[in-house]
Amino acid sequence: MRIFNRPADLSAYLESVSGKNTIGFVPTMGALHYGHLSLLSTSMKANDITVISIFVNPTQFNNPEDLKNYPRTLERDIEKIQALSSEIIVFAPTADDMYKGNEISETFDFDGLENQMEGKFRHGHFDGVATIVKRLFEVVKPTNAYFGEKDFQQLQIVRRLVKKYNLPVRVIGCPIFREDNGLAMSSRNERLSPDERKEASIIYKTLTTAKARFGKQSVRQVAEFVEKAFGSNPKFRLEYFQIADESTLEPAIRKSKNKRYRAFIAVFVNKIRLIDTIALN
Repeated sequence: MRIFNRPADLSAYLESVSGKNTIGFVPTMGALHYGHLSLLSTSMKANDITVISIFVNPTQFNNPEDLKNYPRTLERDIEKIQALSSEIIVFAPTADDMYKGNEISETFDFDGLENQMEGKFRHGHFDGVATIVKRLFEVVKPTNAYFGEKDFQQLQIVRRLVKKYNLPVRVIGCPIFREDNGLAMSSRNERLSPDERKEASIIYKTLTTAKARFGKQSVRQVAEFVEKAFGSNPKFRLEYFQIADESTLEPAIRKSKNKRYRAFIAVFVNKIRLIDTIALN
């Protein structure tokens, strides 16, 4: 297995072996779970070379405590990748490698996509995401890049980034992988206690019920149901629930037959923030 830390070393190696080969890229912040491994499997099936980055990006954290507590399990991650395939290339830079001592985000305009949901509650988050994704794309120069749909807003923003900057990469969204109780797989799940992990099934159960209600009830009625479901459970704090147009991410006021809608949710379990999403139609 090849492991690179310095961007210049990885770029030089990929340039020497790429030729007419396609490069698949899976950007992650580590603490790998089956969802990440599924992205790698998808990439390996479609590309000649697969690269995974493992980098906890400081500029996308608006909460210093969240950055400090984010799980860092590089050795275990490498073991999981090795078990899947020794042909996967690992890129594990430091913040200094990527930012050269200047950990400041670029400023981006994504036509309002960045101002919804996560953007409202995590100031500067998507500037940080776009900054590091753009830099990673410049280093890896992938043919295809794979992102999980759990972070659907992020997926749409990366697609807009690629379009606005004419980046020669195809962005591919992949299905959400869930634990047996429906909880969306996330690196943050590692911070949950066994009981919290079990009880967090309420998030997906509430989303699936909201989807069923969406066919019969108004947007407001569905939102009121979700707010009530979490309001009656003191172990959880609902930060937001929003039904939005899937393409623009604009909040839905009333349903239209020619639009695709998606529900987005963010919930705190203790101090651990979990997000999820589900297509509604």
